[in-house]
Amino acid sequence: MDSYLLLKLIHIVSAVVVAGTGTGIAFFMFMANRSSNLPAIAVTARHVVLADWLFTAPAVVLQLVSGVLLMMKLGYSFTSTWFFIVMALFVFIGVCWIPVIFIQYKLKALADSSLKSGVLDPNFKSMMRWWTALGVPAFIAIVLIFWLMVFKPFSLI
Repeated sequence: MDSYLLLKLIHIVSAVVVAGTGTGIAFFMFMANRSSNLPAIAVTARHVVLADWLFTAPAVVLQLVSGVLLMMKLGYSFTSTWFFIVMALFVFIGVCWIPVIFIQYKLKALADSSLKSGVLDPNFKSMMRWWTALGVPAFIAIVLIFWLMVFKPFSLI
């Protein structure tokens, strides 16, 4: 198999995993939160933390590595406007995602403690607002990167 096609496949599949896992995590966490069902919230918060480590984190690493290797293979410039915008968005997503990881651990702990008390800790709703406030712009940035990958509106040289 051609190494370019393999790299491209890895890059595309990892992009699908990042976007798909992020969307799925957001949907299920949002729906569990809306349900006010403490056991559902607790189990969902646990699964969200697990999913980010099993799927999102490795896919992000594969995105970066396969992207750089594709740039080198295709002879694209690392000083191009296109690359600068893509990397700026990638870093922006990371700046949003890293605090989200810590928030997810806090949400998990709050949900678990709420199971014991029978009442959802009021800090849970506040943390969910932060989680959402960071997740929405990160998701928009992912969509913008998809657009840049498909249409390549700026010179790559």
